[in-house]
Amino acid sequence: MGVLAAHSVMEAVGTQESMMQAVRSTRPGGHIGFVGMSHDVEIPGGRLFVGLVHLHGGPAPVRRYLPELIQLVLDRKVDPGKVFTKQLLLEDAAEAYRLMDQREEVKVLLWP
Repeated sequence: MGVLAAHSVMEAVGTQESMMQAVRSTRPGGHIGFVGMSHDVEIPGGRLFVGLVHLHGGPAPVRRYLPELIQLVLDRKVDPGKVFTKQLLLEDAAEAYRLMDQREEVKVLLWP
């Protein structure tokens, strides 16, 4: 039996490890979509070429969806899941950005 892999993979963390996981998880001829700004990510062109993997990316229009999504999270209608590695109060937003910038945390959830 062959290795199972996905036809379409979304990468939205922006680290070398998350991009490589996306590449390894994509079947030959499959597609990787990435959003947002990657940080010091080196994409293995040879692996994409040999695997016939398509790579598509661009900015995420966060401001378009943010107000509605924040309200859904605050109302506990949407569970943001395991994407967030830390939670801080909104007043600690500067620290949250520092932690993410220094790669001490992947994503920080800010609460009012």
